[in-house]
Amino acid sequence: MRIAQIAPIWETIPPRFYGGTELVVNLLTEELIRMGHEVVLFAAGGSKTSARLVAGSDFPLRELPEKLPQYADQAHSLYPGSQISAFYELKMLQHVFNMADQFDVIHNHLGFMALPFASLSKTPVVTTLHGAFKTDTLATFCETQFFKSFPTLPMVSISDYQRKPCPNLNYAGTVYHGLDVKKYYPSFTYGDKHYLAFLGRFCEEKGPHHAIRAAKETGWKLIMAGKVDCDDEQQFFKTQIEPHIDGDQIQYIGELDHPRKVALLQNAAATLCPVTWPEPFGLVLIESLACGTPVLAMRHGSIPEIIAHGQTGFVSDTVEELISHIRQIPQIDRRICRSHVETRFSVQRMTSDYVAIYQQLAAA
Repeated sequence: MRIAQIAPIWETIPPRFYGGTELVVNLLTEELIRMGHEVVLFAAGGSKTSARLVAGSDFPLRELPEKLPQYADQAHSLYPGSQISAFYELKMLQHVFNMADQFDVIHNHLGFMALPFASLSKTPVVTTLHGAFKTDTLATFCETQFFKSFPTLPMVSISDYQRKPCPNLNYAGTVYHGLDVKKYYPSFTYGDKHYLAFLGRFCEEKGPHHAIRAAKETGWKLIMAGKVDCDDEQQFFKTQIEPHIDGDQIQYIGELDHPRKVALLQNAAATLCPVTWPEPFGLVLIESLACGTPVLAMRHGSIPEIIAHGQTGFVSDTVEELISHIRQIPQIDRRICRSHVETRFSVQRMTSDYVAIYQQLAAA
C-alpha cells in the first residue's frame, strides 16, 4: 500500500529525548516499510527515517528559541497547540492534501488540525487519537467539541477507556501502542535493585509529587527523569519538586536518550506512575515492563488495560494504597512483565492492527 504518515513537528522522528507520539510514529513507519509498504512521512526537518521524508519545518519546533534567539523570551508561545506551531502545521497539512491522490490511505497523528482537510479528501484519512478528551480548560473543551463535529471520519483509539468522553465518534478500532521489544534489555532479578524510578513530564497530572511522597514514606531512593517544558510545568517543578531534590534519596537526572532511559528502568525495583488524570495510554508503562520492571500506578484512564494487577505490577485507587504496595514489589515475577509486552505490546502486533484498518478503509 501507499501510505502517508502525518507526524507532529514539535520533535524529530524518532525523538532524541521525550516524545511518545513521535516514537510510535517512527516504529510504525519503519515496520510498515519492513513489511513492504511504501511510506511517505510528513514530519519535522532533521528526522531520520527509512521512508521518504517530506519536512513540515526546517527543524523541530522545540528548537525555535535556539534557532531564533531574538524570540527566546517568547518561548512559552511556541508550545504545541500554540498559534506559532499551528502556522507550521497548517502549511504541512496543505502539502499533504495537495498530494493526497498519491496515497491509498493517509494516517493522521497530528490531531484535530487535520480534520477539516480530511473531511474534503477523496483519499481515506484515519486519525489516531493520541491525547485524552478533557474539558478542564476552554481550549480542551473546544478541541473535544471539534472532534464531535466530524462524526463520520474514522478514528483509532489507543485504549478502550479513551473513547468514554466521546463514545459516538466513528471508531475504526482500538490499537494499543507497541514497542520494538529487542531494544529494551530486561533484568530479571531484584537483588541489586535499590531504587524506584519515575519517568515522565513534570506536571501535576503525572504525579511526580506523589512519587516523592511514596519514596519518603517508605525510605526508598527515587530517581526521577523527564522534561520540564512550558511555564506551568516550570512553576510546578520549582515549587513542588525542586525543594525535595537532595541528590541522595531524591534525585533528578533530566531528560534521557533511549540508552539512558532503558538503563534507568532496567535497574529499578519498580516504576511509579501515580497519575491523576485519564491517561489515554501511558507509553512509559510498557517501556518499564519491557525492561522486566513492574509498575505501580493509579486506577485512571487506560492503566487497568495495560497493567495486570498482581502480575505485572499493582493498580491502586489511592496514593496511600500505592505506597502500601511498594513492600509487595518482590512478589512480581519480572519475566512475566517482559512476556506481557512481547505478547500484547509489540510493534509487529501494532502495525498489523493498523494495516488491517488501512485495508478496510481503502477497500471501502
